[in-house]
Amino acid sequence: MPESETTTCAISGGGPAGVMLGLLLARAGVQVTVLEKHGDFLRDFRGDTVHPSTLQVLDELGLVDDLERIPHRNLTTLRMSTLTRTLVDADLQWFPSTRKYRHIAMIPQWDFLTLLVEHARRYPAFRLLMNAETLGPIEHGGAIRGLRYRDAHGEHDLRAVLTVAADGRRSDLRRAAGMIPVDFGAPMDVLWLRISRRPDDEGNGLTGHIGKGEMAVAIDRGDYWQIAFLIPKGTYQRIREQGLEEFRPRLARLLPFLADRVDEIDDWGTVAFLSVGVNRLSRWDRPGLLAIGDAAHTMSPIGGVGINLAVQDAVATANLLAEPLHRAQADPDRFRKTFNPRLVQRVQRRRTIPTAGTQYVQLLAQRKLVGRVLGGKEPQLPAILSGERGRRLMSQILMRIMMYGILPEHVRTPDRAGVVSPSPAVHEPTT
Repeated sequence: MPESETTTCAISGGGPAGVMLGLLLARAGVQVTVLEKHGDFLRDFRGDTVHPSTLQVLDELGLVDDLERIPHRNLTTLRMSTLTRTLVDADLQWFPSTRKYRHIAMIPQWDFLTLLVEHARRYPAFRLLMNAETLGPIEHGGAIRGLRYRDAHGEHDLRAVLTVAADGRRSDLRRAAGMIPVDFGAPMDVLWLRISRRPDDEGNGLTGHIGKGEMAVAIDRGDYWQIAFLIPKGTYQRIREQGLEEFRPRLARLLPFLADRVDEIDDWGTVAFLSVGVNRLSRWDRPGLLAIGDAAHTMSPIGGVGINLAVQDAVATANLLAEPLHRAQADPDRFRKTFNPRLVQRVQRRRTIPTAGTQYVQLLAQRKLVGRVLGGKEPQLPAILSGERGRRLMSQILMRIMMYGILPEHVRTPDRAGVVSPSPAVHEPTT
């Protein structure tokens, strides 16, 4: 029979949304348990573009100095061009100096998450369980009262006032709760790989390259180039069957400055496949349950916004719910009551406009640029992009939306570091 435990907020998923929310709630004195099904955070080619919006949040938490001690690369430029013309030309340094952060920090996601966890563990209300696989929600009386999970010691029931699905685009908890997102489609998938970078290589920052029927993005990571090679949706298996002998010349034609190094791609094991999707839940909550981050809205890789919108969701959730949760955990009957759904629904109302607005920009880029290029057609772009001045203006507008967000969130929760909360998880006898 499962062992029974309790917490105030149970979070399924130890990614950027889950860990940031866990940190902010624990900081505010809310007992929180974060469950991560893997044993570590070491998974390559996860989103690691930390935008100015996220840097600002880290600043408000006093973590920027710690982040700067992590080896990483700062990028300020974003350019995209065909063989004959430049389509996008943006530079964060062109923004007013009143903006404190005018760069993208390229930080491996495992380092970013480790930084957040190390800080969160300073708060007695924070608990992180690794190798803890969520099995499904605990439902009673028409509401979700926690979740079931499995670890090396067996199965457990974790009762909670609020349960949060932050377990990514293939959220097991979301699916088990019967929450189905609306799919907006994507014309491409992405192959992620890396090729060595030499000191005399031209270019830096993030540059997009458009050829006939194919596209790639090269990201300067200091000692290597991180490459995102875009392929038409559903063609990955065919490309693999054609072999690396066919793939490497395609890469060399699109990125001629790397032509003498494409032989470094000598095994498909060095190429990571990302199935691209764009979707969004029409409703992010059920009584006792909230979905945030990729579990609520999967983003296209265009603009590298996924990790940053997830962090923004977490900040908004903490701002809106930390105080009600802190009050609820003092109620002896809290596990027999349903946390006020109207409070939970405020999160979706707060985050719908920035989420839908960002997805709209991504879908527009997919339809007018990516889909047409991968289909062998010319990009269908606004007339304003034909002139240098208009191109720069439009580029800066797009950079503003992607890098700073449509509705940036700021940390409003209190820091109750001096308040010792009760034990984050209480083991109870099973009845």
